[in-house]
Amino acid sequence: MGGMPSSTVHLLRHGQVLNPDRIVYGRMPSYGLTELGARMAEAAAAELARRVNTGSRIVHLVSSPLQRARETAAPVARELHLPVHPDERIIEAHNHFEGLHVDLPELLRPRHWPHLRNPLRPSWGEPYRHQVARMAEAVLDAGRAAAERGGDGAEAVLVSHQLPIWLTRLSAEGRPLPHDPRRRQCNLASITSLVFDDLDSGRPPRVVYSEPAADLYPGVNQLPGS
Repeated sequence: MGGMPSSTVHLLRHGQVLNPDRIVYGRMPSYGLTELGARMAEAAAAELARRVNTGSRIVHLVSSPLQRARETAAPVARELHLPVHPDERIIEAHNHFEGLHVDLPELLRPRHWPHLRNPLRPSWGEPYRHQVARMAEAVLDAGRAAAERGGDGAEAVLVSHQLPIWLTRLSAEGRPLPHDPRRRQCNLASITSLVFDDLDSGRPPRVVYSEPAADLYPGVNQLPGS
């Protein structure tokens, strides 16, 4: 291939998850989509298919190995006729509170206090910079795979989770990684697109954000994370 490849890598967050106990499910298995979450995934798939029909060349599809991500990737794979490549690097962050319903009484338990000492790291889970590093590696690999399959300008989709996607965006935009979770712009089944003019230059990508499932958000209480 002549020159340095350009590519767009779309980070697709999974749809709504069935979580009646409202726990931090993190990397726990068997947390799949609700019926509404499946509709959100279909909306995202329809949007990506629309882009292909208007000239985008999406040729590579990657998913976190967790059930909710795989279920979100399924309609994308169907609509775009692509195999799904699993990648552990785009999995949800590790979290000390996994499996717990986190409220004030739970946070006041002394066994949690050592994990709350540094909210900027954060001390209760995988450090932000670790998440950015693994996501950045996966994003660049996916962009290169797309360029190899579809030529310069070809695109990839990575189905991942809110926090890793949001941290990747903050890093790309040169913003501090510590943040208020309530201010994340990474809604269910949203698409955060990273546009690389040159994958190998080291320059940060441009970021474009869209919400193809926005019509399904009213009444949905979105927990930070997941």
